[in-house]
Amino acid sequence: MKVFRMVEQHIEEVLLVIILSIMVLAISLQIFMRFVLGTSLGWSEELARYCFIYLVFIGISYGVKEERHIKIDAILSFLNEKRQLVFNLIVYGLFLLFALFIVIYGGAMSLEIIQLGQVTPGLGMKMGYVYVAAPIGMLMTSIRIIQKIKQELENYYRANQSTHNEERETYPFYSKRQEG
Repeated sequence: MKVFRMVEQHIEEVLLVIILSIMVLAISLQIFMRFVLGTSLGWSEELARYCFIYLVFIGISYGVKEERHIKIDAILSFLNEKRQLVFNLIVYGLFLLFALFIVIYGGAMSLEIIQLGQVTPGLGMKMGYVYVAAPIGMLMTSIRIIQKIKQELENYYRANQSTHNEERETYPFYSKRQEG
């Protein structure tokens, strides 16, 4: 259970570090080959480009997890707590629908491209594996969005429970009158 929790908490970071490391190594090797040995690699630029594609889509999931996406809070400052919750749930819901759309249709397109057998020119790998970055990243994003929705609801419920308990402590006669 501890291992699962650790993987769930850090999967994006681990994947991003691994992919970024591969990208940096490929580009560094290309620079070394070109400027020191006077030759070049045909596959390093392509590998770096495909790593970057994966970085972007996994980075979306990381951004949702860490709440690092750009948003305008001006609207929220004019709303009460309940309306803020509703507004946030609408935003998360729309984002979730978009992510699931990409998972479904991007996944179907990736499978179709894999079945067609198109390969990349430099690496010779199936092009569908590049296209599958979008559904993988958006599936991870969908999971993070669902977690954020659950967290928003729990925070709202917890805040209302504590407010309700404070009212009982402040006005003990109120709860006795309700019971009797």
